[in-house]
Amino acid sequence: MAYPPSHHQESEFINIVETIKTFPLALIITAKDDKPLLTHLPLLYKPDADTGSLLGHIDNTNPQLSHLQEGSKVTLVFNGPDSYISPSIYTTPQLPTWNYIKIHLEGTLIKLQSSEELKETMVELTQYLEGENQKFQLDINDSRMEAFVKYVTGFEIKITSWEGKFKLSQDKNENDIQIAKGALTENYSSILNNYVEAIYKNHKPKNK
Repeated sequence: MAYPPSHHQESEFINIVETIKTFPLALIITAKDDKPLLTHLPLLYKPDADTGSLLGHIDNTNPQLSHLQEGSKVTLVFNGPDSYISPSIYTTPQLPTWNYIKIHLEGTLIKLQSSEELKETMVELTQYLEGENQKFQLDINDSRMEAFVKYVTGFEIKITSWEGKFKLSQDKNENDIQIAKGALTENYSSILNNYVEAIYKNHKPKNK
């Protein structure tokens, strides 16, 4: 039996791109000498005639930088919304489940950026993240940028393969699919305020 089921596999690349652009914080996974390393970084999607590429930067003190050389293989995970789905919402008898949108990508690092390329990427990424109402514009000539690029390394990863794991109650009837869609939206948003408040209240930095 194929896993995951085909109805949980996304076939439209446009939905992969939409998820990456909406939730741009990626989990970057590499391995070297049987040692895996993981880092969370926001990445900028750049389209091309194929699957496109991802641009970002990493702190020079991050040990994963040693894994990120030209030709390096990289695995990336992007997390869309997810939520518990209660059987109580359905019009038909069901069991409890968890719905989610997850993106798994494979890529090859094709370029380490120059300082000028990194600054241009930073400006473009900031412009994208600021959205339609640009409350802040990053000046490429800002003197702080010169100091910044000395402490980070910019890179470009070419996407070589992709997989969308979209578990959205697709095996239910159309009415229940729509109900589950509403529950995913409502549940995902409703937990955020209480969660963030609790984390900020109880968070203590780890002592070195």
